[in-house]
Amino acid sequence: MLEMPVDISQYRIATPLPVSSINPVALEVMGDYALANCPSCVLQLEDGSIQFTAPTKGAASKSVHRTRTEWKENGYWALSSALHHWSRQSMTLTKVNSASKVVVAQVHVKGANTPPLKVFWNKGKLTIGFRASFDNPVIVNSTILENVPLGVPFKLSVHVTAAGSVSVSALCEGRKSTCPPLRLDSSWKDQVLQFHGGIYNQVDYTESTSDDDGSICIISELATTHE
Repeated sequence: MLEMPVDISQYRIATPLPVSSINPVALEVMGDYALANCPSCVLQLEDGSIQFTAPTKGAASKSVHRTRTEWKENGYWALSSALHHWSRQSMTLTKVNSASKVVVAQVHVKGANTPPLKVFWNKGKLTIGFRASFDNPVIVNSTILENVPLGVPFKLSVHVTAAGSVSVSALCEGRKSTCPPLRLDSSWKDQVLQFHGGIYNQVDYTESTSDDDGSICIISELATTHE
């Protein structure tokens, strides 16, 4: 049993479920609603942790054919709105899609498909994709931590400062690693950002995609702060 159940009531949840039978776009709801009405993809376990399930074939956003069950902050923030912006998540990936790749955390930017940071579980490694400039499509990829198996808990911390410094730390089975220093340039100062986490499948679904293909994670700790 966890010391404290994971509380997702303050977060919005992007689901792989359609809005309705005539609207195939992915449903997005608040955490309490998801727990009460979407048990196939959002479930509170007996120990208080939260299980997210995202089949590869399902409802997606208008712009992609990739499914997700993700939490996201209920609002956006500017870099200058606080000295320190933190996302802390402890999770266990128990199943992964046929591509063996999911986004498990990200810093999203409002109104664009060019997020400054994505953290991937990629074939047993935790890797990142970082975009230093909002105006430049170049993404720098690097590995944070190797040997992060399915079924083994790991912790992720994402720290963004008002000055644009970004760091990502990972801990698994006593092994801790932090990525080299990253810096957002001045093009981000007029953008507003948002932490996400959970599972975002990195494989496009097709009509031939198996119904069994998909990813599952269990989140045992979750906190986002701006101070």
